[in-house]
Amino acid sequence: MAPPGTDPAKMQQIQHFLSSVLSQRGPSALPYAETTKWLIRQHLLNLIASYASLEPKTATFTHNDGRSVILLQADGTVPMPFQGVSYNIPVVIWLLESYPSRPPCVYVNPTRDMIIKRPHSNVSPSGLVSLPYLHNWVYPSSNLLDLAAQLSAAFSRDPPLYSQRRPQPPSPSPSIGSGFSRPPPSPYGHHQLQQQQQTDDAAEVYKKNAINKMVEMIHVDLVTMRSAREAEAEGLLCLQAGLKRREEELNRGLQEMVDEKETLEQQLQVIAMNTDFLDSWIIENQTKAKNLPLGLDVENAFECIGALSKQMLDCTASDLAIEDTVYSMDKSFRDGSLPFDQYLRNVRLLSREQFFHRATAEKVRATQMEAQVASIAARLHS
Repeated sequence: MAPPGTDPAKMQQIQHFLSSVLSQRGPSALPYAETTKWLIRQHLLNLIASYASLEPKTATFTHNDGRSVILLQADGTVPMPFQGVSYNIPVVIWLLESYPSRPPCVYVNPTRDMIIKRPHSNVSPSGLVSLPYLHNWVYPSSNLLDLAAQLSAAFSRDPPLYSQRRPQPPSPSPSIGSGFSRPPPSPYGHHQLQQQQQTDDAAEVYKKNAINKMVEMIHVDLVTMRSAREAEAEGLLCLQAGLKRREEELNRGLQEMVDEKETLEQQLQVIAMNTDFLDSWIIENQTKAKNLPLGLDVENAFECIGALSKQMLDCTASDLAIEDTVYSMDKSFRDGSLPFDQYLRNVRLLSREQFFHRATAEKVRATQMEAQVASIAARLHS
């Protein structure tokens, strides 16, 4: 089965043909994956738009193991520039069941007056084409349009076909006694035979006219139904492409939500550890609040437990003090009471010192976090 080949509306008819055959379901459906049918249709349309001599068809393909299956093919010719003249090489491009994930199968299809060149670097004696582009097929970037260009370039370097002279068929000789091949007409019953033949001719003409009228009506109905089905298939293919895009967007959104969930779970674990630490600290120091004297100095109310806590307190205090100093210097510079060179020199020195305090505080914080995790793990196991 092939699409109509009327020149003025060829592309539109090819679109309708591809939409019709790719939208079929059930036993008559082509053996391609549903998710790739819209891409197959686009590859063929792009190929026909650039190579009008090729035409999409459906035909029976027989595998090496004897299996027969109906597949899409692009049948026609590809141009072959050779020594300043353009020749047309007949080829058949079969789209196998695994297309477009796997490359198509290409055959040179010589006519009766052509012979495949032997040996040939790219074409076997059976006509099977082998190209580096087919061996290095990459889905989804590889396509039929680039394949046709590679075929034309390869054939231009080494033409795969050459013509042969066919022997002229012998002219028929007149047979002896050919003038006696028709028997003489019978002289009996000639009038009755002529009248019966006229009656039979009238009945046959009436029958043929009725059949032609019925065929014409059926053809009109089929054209109408076909146009409706092709429009419906075109809409379904567009809908399939839209659903494919939405599926990709949903997958991306779902992945972002999963990543965000993992980040929130990590933050929740950190918050849970900090909560446990604060709860244990409150329980530990709750009884101490009742024994505090009334005139307690706030500066000496807290004592650092361990060298790491004291180091963290010193680094944090120095960092905040430097921050306040830089702020005051900035205000003095804007007021004009601090020279510019002195302002830059002091800011550079203070920033260097502040960097070391912050780096030390980060190391101390990481060490304390490891100690807290180990303490919580030991408490849970106990």
